[in-house]
Parts: sequence; C-alpha cells; structure tokens
Amino acid sequence: MKSNMNIVGKRKIFFTISLAIVAVTILVSVIFGVKRDIQFTGGAIITYSYQGELDKSSFESEMKAALDGQHLNLQYSQNSATGKQNVVISLPNSGTISIDKVSSIQSMLDEKFAANELTQESIDSVDPTMGGEFFLKCIAAVVFAAVLMILFIALRFRKIGGWSAGVMAVVALLHDVVMVFAVFTLCRIPLNDNFIAVVLTILGYSINDTIVIYDRIRENTQLHRSMPVAERVNLSINQSFVRTMNTTITTVMAMSVVCIVALIFNVTTILTFAFPMIVGMISGVYSSLCISGPLWVVWQEHKAKKKAEAAKAPKAKKKK
Repeated sequence: MKSNMNIVGKRKIFFTISLAIVAVTILVSVIFGVKRDIQFTGGAIITYSYQGELDKSSFESEMKAALDGQHLNLQYSQNSATGKQNVVISLPNSGTISIDKVSSIQSMLDEKFAANELTQESIDSVDPTMGGEFFLKCIAAVVFAAVLMILFIALRFRKIGGWSAGVMAVVALLHDVVMVFAVFTLCRIPLNDNFIAVVLTILGYSINDTIVIYDRIRENTQLHRSMPVAERVNLSINQSFVRTMNTTITTVMAMSVVCIVALIFNVTTILTFAFPMIVGMISGVYSSLCISGPLWVVWQEHKAKKKAEAAKAPKAKKKK
C-alpha cells in the first residue's frame, strides 16, 4: 500500500496545531499550576492496605481533614496474587509526619472505616533537597539524551546536512515532551518518576521513526537530485508512512490493553504510565511525519534563499 499525501505542503497547518496545543498547555500550567509528586518536591508517603469496597471520596475528604487540609495525592492498586488492596497517600512538601499524627489518623480510620480494616503498611519520607536533586538529574538525563541524538544524526546523515537534521529532529522530540507534559498537566496527574520514564521511552520511539524518514531522504537525494527539496522530503515521508503507522498502531494497541487492565484492577501507578505513553506514541508518529521533515524543509529552503541572495549581491555591485 502506497501513501500519496502532501504533508510538506500542509506544514503550516501541522505547525499551527502543535503551537496551539503548546499554548493551551502553558496556559493551563500557569492558571492551575503543575502538580508534582514527592519524588520532585520531598514529602511523605503512607501506604495502607484495606478490605472490601472503599468509599474513595469519603476517604479522601477524611484524610484531608485529619491532615489539616494539606494537599495529598492518592493512588490505588491491587495485588492480583494476594488480592490485597492498597492505597498510597503522597504528601508533597509535608516533611516528616509525627508519630502522634500517624496514631490519630489510624484511630480516625478505625472509627470511620472499620469495615475496610485499614492497616498501615509503611511510611516513608523524602527530603526536599533530595527531591530537588532527583528532578535536576532527570532533566540532565533528558538533555544528555538529546545531545547524543543530535551527534548521532549529524554524523550519520552528513550528506543531507547532518547538523540541521539533528537539530530539527530534537525540536520534534521537544514537541513530544510537551505533549506528554500536557497529558500530565491537563489530566492533573502529578509529575513523578513515571513522567521521566515516559519521556525517555517516547524519545526512543520518536527518534527511531525520524531516522527512518531521514534515511529515505538521504536515498532519494542520491536518486532524485533534480527534484525540489520539498517534493523529495514529501516523497520520503510517504514511502515511510505505512511502515511508521503500522508500528505505532501495534504498540498503541498493546499499551491500550495495559490501560484497560489497569482500569479493571484499579492500578493507578500503571495507568498513569500507560495512558501518557499512548498519547506520547501518537505524538511521536505525528512529529516524525508532520514536524521533523517539514521543519528540515523550512531550514533548507531558508538556507538556499540566503545562498541565492549572497550570490546576487556581487553581481548587483558590479552593475553599479
């Protein structure tokens, strides 16, 4: 099956869509703020096991009251092997919780949720300084990965202007990072280690699709030297389209099954990884097909225009 779409010709539409999503994400982040889990802010984590059906809204309101209205994040999970149900309570920026406070919370739970037999399994604290250091290390890991990708593409695709290809690929990857960030922000999912795991995974998927397209561009540059850059890139994208879509659809279907299972068993930790992954994969194939190649065309056309203007300048001086 062959694709014959004018993706490069409609690049302004794709750029506008991406910029609109980025603008909405920034707006929501400014208005509502960005939720961060204790891995990045420091705080405390309390894990309880329980029996039966827990009234989640009532449990959350009672816990907030017991913690003097402090902000908290709840994650529910179930051990399929033992059948034990757990609720993990994250308290960002809380510091250490006193023994008296823990005891008073347990007394409240025993009184108001006696049927659920809530039992404290563990309590851990993360120092705010350590949370900040962890966040910086995660950012450094993403930046380091991006630099390595630019170097790899610059060396491998020297014949088509390796550095420009590498930079445009990383711009497309930044687009994917923003899309993943948008999912966490719009769905009010706290940023945690799942966010970093999703970002690094998506970077790998997306750059792989982009490299396949760049490989086609390199081949078509040798085969069709007289063809305009925009047509050559559009041909390369169409040649890679079916392969890229098939790979992404297969992976998205697999991750969708994971999402459904996580919903059935109420495993929040897996759901907050799998759902952003699905969105990130869709964004990755979109950026590979509709952003990186067309961006590279814009760069090449700009460079050709500057070169033509520079060539005309000496001739204009001679005429004077």
